[in-house]
Amino acid sequence: MDERQNKPKVSLKRRDMLKALTAVPVAALVPIVPAGAAQTDRPQESPAATAKASAAYQPRVLNPHEWKTVHVLSDIVIPADERSGSATQAGVPEFIDDWLGFKGDELRAEICGGLTWLDMECNRKYNHDFIDCSDTQKKEILDRIAYPQKAAPEDANAVAFFSHFRDLVVSGFYSSEMGIKDLPYLGNTFVAEWKGCPHDVLVKLGLAGTESQGPGS
Repeated sequence: MDERQNKPKVSLKRRDMLKALTAVPVAALVPIVPAGAAQTDRPQESPAATAKASAAYQPRVLNPHEWKTVHVLSDIVIPADERSGSATQAGVPEFIDDWLGFKGDELRAEICGGLTWLDMECNRKYNHDFIDCSDTQKKEILDRIAYPQKAAPEDANAVAFFSHFRDLVVSGFYSSEMGIKDLPYLGNTFVAEWKGCPHDVLVKLGLAGTESQGPGS
């Protein structure tokens, strides 16, 4: 089954991802260059090409089942859209595995424990692992832990896991070459002559009419 064509409605819009960036810990915003893997921009790659590139990376922390689960879960958080590719196409699973190896046992235990929780709950309710669930079943499980204010107290640890996992996906995607191109921010640009702040920006800031005022005005 093509996972990109069967995403639960829990997936967030890109504009929501931009808002989420303000809540991502600065320490998590590191360049997405996993050990032994070259970073490339692949927004238009075919699923076969993406699978080949991912297969070239050998996970250091995640076992094969966790690795597959991270792929599925990452693409639920950031699926492909008309602007760019999905989280897995940007190399987010590689970023997560590499980051878990760098940060040590505490983060590894939280993320791997959360992945185990997903499988345990899915097996308890649906008799199969998370990656084998239907879209409706995935959504039902993730809805329990995706909204901290609505979550049951007994799901507190799973809520913390998913919040941290979502931060890692957003951090990985938007520090990748693909994610940076997806952002509207273009960075500093060299200009031969500074002509002042654009008038439409001044209007938005309520400063229209101040363009001619000098430094000592």
